[in-house]
Amino acid sequence: GTYSITQPELARKLRDDKLRSLESGGPEVIATANIGCQNHLASAGRTPVRHWIELVDEAMA
Repeated sequence: GTYSITQPELARKLRDDKLRSLESGGPEVIATANIGCQNHLASAGRTPVRHWIELVDEAMA
């Protein structure tokens, strides 16, 4: 999480590499349990990134 603040260039590269891997299967959404990771991945503005509990809440509604 602190990489995005202390090492922004490296953080963007890591984020983009991670998103490339996660998006390789064509997901509609990426789920995470870490709010910092969610914010960082979502900052790319590509595939929606949600906290897993949000997805559970929607499924139970």
